[in-house]
Amino acid sequence: MTVKVLLLENIHPIAVEILEARGFEVELRPGSLSEDELIAALADVHLLGIRSNTTITPRVLEHASELLAIGCFCIGTNQVDLAAAAERGIAVFNAPYSNTRSVVELVIAEIIVLARRLAEKTQRMHDGVWDKSAKGSHEVRGRTLGIVGYGNIGTQLSNLAEAMGLRVIFFDTADRLAHGNARRVSTLDELLAEADVVSIHVDGRPGNAGLFGAEQFAKMKPRSLFINASRGMVVDDVALREHILSGHIAGAALDVFPVEPKAQGDEFTSVLRGLDNVILTPHVGGSTQEAQEEIGYFVAGKLAGFALQGQTALSVNLPAVQAPDLDRGYRVGYLHINVPGVLAGVNQALAEQGDNVIGQYLSTRGQQGYVVTDAVDPLSDDVLKRLIDSPHTIWLRTWQA
Repeated sequence: MTVKVLLLENIHPIAVEILEARGFEVELRPGSLSEDELIAALADVHLLGIRSNTTITPRVLEHASELLAIGCFCIGTNQVDLAAAAERGIAVFNAPYSNTRSVVELVIAEIIVLARRLAEKTQRMHDGVWDKSAKGSHEVRGRTLGIVGYGNIGTQLSNLAEAMGLRVIFFDTADRLAHGNARRVSTLDELLAEADVVSIHVDGRPGNAGLFGAEQFAKMKPRSLFINASRGMVVDDVALREHILSGHIAGAALDVFPVEPKAQGDEFTSVLRGLDNVILTPHVGGSTQEAQEEIGYFVAGKLAGFALQGQTALSVNLPAVQAPDLDRGYRVGYLHINVPGVLAGVNQALAEQGDNVIGQYLSTRGQQGYVVTDAVDPLSDDVLKRLIDSPHTIWLRTWQA
């Protein structure tokens, strides 16, 4: 069977190279697709690659009968209905670390540009106005950066900010180890009262929607700065606009928005357009050549490993099994409902056949279990049929070295 791959949203060409080198048939498209367009496009597609502008709904998945896996060539996966994909045994992978440095460098640059009010200065120069003034312009050294969300990006931002002379405080609902001299604060309100710059780095889980609104902006220090390079739905842009116009917030930088254009060149609308000392960028936090190449390499490798060898390590929705590369014999991947006795049944079937197992790897996640078994000889058709016909089976696949 030829594995067919559809890659959307200008995914880096290295992903095409990696997948084609494994014998896959790859189609690359520049933009995202609507729900109806996806349903039509996925009729015979086995692997789908997307970025943040393509939404995978249960209706899309219902019609994608051949789909094995989805690769999110980005950090977030909230654009995919993960539960619906898991229910159908469709693996979802992402790139949780690959663009971390690129996002952090953008945030560092924005802190300096906002503190020096450089966006205003350059615009006035383009307008032909020579405005040489230190009014409202500050060094960042000695200022306090408050990081909301101290995960991969938040911690690396913490390290670089300290190297520049910023004091760092952070708030996270999860237990996180402080890096360097960074200091944890116990509440978001405490962070807002102390920070000269607030930078948001939370994920896209539903509970974070509306995290920052009028109440939170009102609690920030007067003339402080605000940065959001996480998710657009986290921030109430209307409330931010009001606090910028009032002068309470001295400047802001946003790379993500509640509603973003679907395609290159589409009109961008926002209540924050036209405001002084407000930096608006088109979701380019991870859009460096280095980050996109690394994401393309990483996610394409995960998709190929799943399709060719049943590997689910770092899957965000299926049980994660770190099975080694298959270099001899035969492999059976068995995704099943997580009930007692399934693994014993698999091994009993192997024993009855007299097959020699050379490796077995098991993981569970919620209501699902996944066992990968490597054996010297292939399972007989009778054994395979017995497993496939089990009421606990979601899917069973085989591979040969």
